[in-house]
Amino acid sequence: MSDYRGYEGKSLEFLKQNRIKVGDTVKITTNSDNIATIMPRYEHSDDQHIVVKFKSGYNVGLEISNIKKIEYVSSIDTNLPREPTATKSKPQLPKILLLSTGGTIASKVDYRTGSVTPALSAHDLYAIVPELDDIANVDAEVLFSEYSENLTPEHWKKTAEKLDSYSKSDYKGVIVAHGTDTMQYTAAFLSFALAGFPIPIVLVGSQRSSDRPSSDAASNLIAAAKFIVKSNTNGVFVSMHNSENDDDIACHFGTRVRKNHTSKRNAFETIGAIPAFIVKQDEIIQNAKSQYFKQKQYAPKINVDTGAALVKYYPGYDPSLVRDLINHGYKAIIFEGTGLGHVGKNMYDVIKEAKERQIFLGMTSQCHDGRINMAIYESGRDLLHLGITPLSDMISETALVKAMWALGNAKDGKIDRLMTENIASEYTE
Repeated sequence: MSDYRGYEGKSLEFLKQNRIKVGDTVKITTNSDNIATIMPRYEHSDDQHIVVKFKSGYNVGLEISNIKKIEYVSSIDTNLPREPTATKSKPQLPKILLLSTGGTIASKVDYRTGSVTPALSAHDLYAIVPELDDIANVDAEVLFSEYSENLTPEHWKKTAEKLDSYSKSDYKGVIVAHGTDTMQYTAAFLSFALAGFPIPIVLVGSQRSSDRPSSDAASNLIAAAKFIVKSNTNGVFVSMHNSENDDDIACHFGTRVRKNHTSKRNAFETIGAIPAFIVKQDEIIQNAKSQYFKQKQYAPKINVDTGAALVKYYPGYDPSLVRDLINHGYKAIIFEGTGLGHVGKNMYDVIKEAKERQIFLGMTSQCHDGRINMAIYESGRDLLHLGITPLSDMISETALVKAMWALGNAKDGKIDRLMTENIASEYTE
């Protein structure tokens, strides 16, 4: 890599004149003196600035014209690969597998694009969270290194297959490091595909990358490890902040959770209830009722079929868009309808056509809470008569994932029974 990654023009000339390169620690004088490290920077930005990291951990762009003086202090070789930190096994502690798929929790800043990029390995995560060493013996493995928006149903399947291979292991549980943007989709699929898995699977993300002072990566990982060791339960969960501070971390059922904020640390919420568990320091608080933990025989069903679509109805929606789905061979359509589960009467003909083609049609609600009831109003009863299946309070994204899973695993291609069966707490009791 270049000693001047991302720098060009005047900023490059400035560094060379002062015999400074990326990775060097320097003393910079502007209005005051500061010790900082020269950082690589976004390659498409102007040539009037340099990027430095202060001891606070924050990266700042400094305009060259405002720098009165810059002095070299020390340097490190930024091109040397980092070796994972070796740890000694503690026989008295349980074993946890840390499976990394990428995302912000496994990311650092990429100054080529100016954004965070999946770069930290699972070993890196273990190294930067030494508290894990007192909770469990953690084995780390990298499965993918992707932003979660790049993960597809095929990635879900590969993740489920990898987890299934550990179903008879001596691990107390598995942590899956995952990007937050689509974590609820992966969690839902794993909940259905691995229903009855004998040990807990906990998906963990972070809203802020691990090189930021406000990162939630460490606290979320620590809470997930404590939950696995102390909860004595199984199932698929999402472990993220329950509030803006680090005092309590929520463990949500994988089928009842949604990311409801773009950037808050407590972006994830259980829909229609409070989180199944709260991890508060060393205490595990169970909120979910006992009927949610009825032990099921583990019989993995890992296939997936992407022939399902999610249609968000809105006033003026063009029914021909649904006809396009029909003509493209989709086998299931989940409607995210208004209120108690409605779409406009201009949709009736295409819905009838879809049903005649034996396409599964499910109804969820755009409302964030409550359950649909299509028997109250005339429009709802009309839709029931046309063959739409009400999906109670199932989250629309969860319903889509369940439809993909059901299509992949229904022996006769009929998914109606699977879609209405409560398999992984996707319906609240």
